[in-house]
Amino acid sequence: MQQVPEDSSKKPLALFAGSGDLPRLLVKSCEKQARPLYILAFQGQTESDLVEGRPHLWVHFGEVGKCLKYLKSNAVQEIVLAGGMTRPSLSEIRPDLKGALWLAKLSAKALGDDSFLKLLIQMMEAEGFKIVGADQILQDVLATKETLGTLGSVSPDAIARSDIARGLEILKALSSADVGQAVVIQQGLVLGVEAIEGTDALIKRAGEHARPGEKGILVKIAKTSQDNRADLPTIGPETIKNLAKAGLRGVVIEAGRSLLLHREETIRLADEAGIFIEGVLLS
Repeated sequence: MQQVPEDSSKKPLALFAGSGDLPRLLVKSCEKQARPLYILAFQGQTESDLVEGRPHLWVHFGEVGKCLKYLKSNAVQEIVLAGGMTRPSLSEIRPDLKGALWLAKLSAKALGDDSFLKLLIQMMEAEGFKIVGADQILQDVLATKETLGTLGSVSPDAIARSDIARGLEILKALSSADVGQAVVIQQGLVLGVEAIEGTDALIKRAGEHARPGEKGILVKIAKTSQDNRADLPTIGPETIKNLAKAGLRGVVIEAGRSLLLHREETIRLADEAGIFIEGVLLS
């Protein structure tokens, strides 16, 4: 007799929640599906209104034992990591005994964000959890390989396409060093590279260094060896609003390895602001 696949939409899910719109979309999706959801909320990172009226646990970075006990007591099998997080300073980390053991492994082996997340995923999987990507829950947010070329009515000109090529070249070179997912280029000049501050701050900083003439563009792609289940490059309406404020004229995303939130609204806002969205496919 053929086995009927188990419906994963009914399995208890834990959301390790950062900031931004993606965690909110995941919460709404689970509530719509009536899927049991438990939110791990991180002090100084998770937005407090996200957890109001919902099952959650507030933790500090390093409280691994506390997290594992909460997840296992609620029969959680799958975990999704979503939202923006800044790497904590040493003073913000308050490890319990299990956390101290994990931190010793992480600090010995993980340097950049990608290495850190990959090792964290391996350690969670060793505890018996399955890590799933946000796109496995939100079926319509992945910028698929069909998302190629220009999205919307504004297209990059020859200068912009030259800047796109320059941005991709730089990010590929930085990928091996596990540094940043984004760069802002204007007329071949690097106005900024994403570091610990995140993309929104990069956009603002780059706008302050803009030169006269053709405006700059944001290029945002995944790192070469990045695990697609965590921290995929993400853009949405707020990205477009920030680009407009900074005086930038376009954004480039990687088809198949980027998340595009509120697709229709994002494209509409870009059209209204005269900003192009370009999907590229990398080998």
